Amino acid sequence: LSLSLSLSWHSPVAGFEGPAMGEPQPPPSSNPPSSLVQPSNKKKHKPAKAFRVFRNLFRSFPIITPACRLPSLPRGGFGPDSHRSAAGTRVTGTLFGYRKGRVSLSVQETPRCLPTLVVELAMQTNALQKEMALGMVRIALECEKRMDKDKTKLLDEPLWTMYCNGKKNGYGVKREASEEDLHIMELLRPVSMGAGVLPGKCDVEGPDGELAYMRAHFDRVVGSKDSETLYMLSPDGDNGPELSIFFVRI
Repeated sequence: LSLSLSLSWHSPVAGFEGPAMGEPQPPPSSNPPSSLVQPSNKKKHKPAKAFRVFRNLFRSFPIITPACRLPSLPRGGFGPDSHRSAAGTRVTGTLFGYRKGRVSLSVQETPRCLPTLVVELAMQTNALQKEMALGMVRIALECEKRMDKDKTKLLDEPLWTMYCNGKKNGYGVKREASEEDLHIMELLRPVSMGAGVLPGKCDVEGPDGELAYMRAHFDRVVGSKDSETLYMLSPDGDNGPELSIFFVRI
């Protein structure tokens, strides 16, 4: 099921009522076993043509600002029609959260897989919605370099300083996927890309109790052991919102 990302987070996606014919139920206190599968460990690479790399090179730059240090540039570039970059693989990314709560990022190999990364961002969901409405969002997550002997992988870092479009927002925190996270990913399992709302917890009343989400394909580009970037691929091409998420050790 492919849906347009230009839809607003403020209303449910037309034609999508959850994985079943009826409206999805709020997360129960004890969820049934998840049908999400373990991601594979295969590394997929496909060379990009030189002209495509240079044609789209400038899309790889984050917003330049003295408050946020720039990550290393990736070895490849790509446009909205690309499927894979020189150093990139396609993943599924989901941004979700309650209206007045913090938004979280979940990264999966495919919508049918368990999350490989969950980061709680230092930003309220409604604030990110407003930024996305402007059409271009650059999120930078920075952490300090470790000693050479420390072999911690970049995306295993537990704490990040977060910037959104050059403005410092606070700290992003990596966490294990909770029961509620897995339930949400289960509900969104049939969705390849789209945006909308799901009913929230029973004890939360009013519109703030709705859980907003946006799901899309992302190209994951590894620049170095200290730099990775997620570039959102919009089905609307240049007409859709642009979102890039930079992970960098400095």
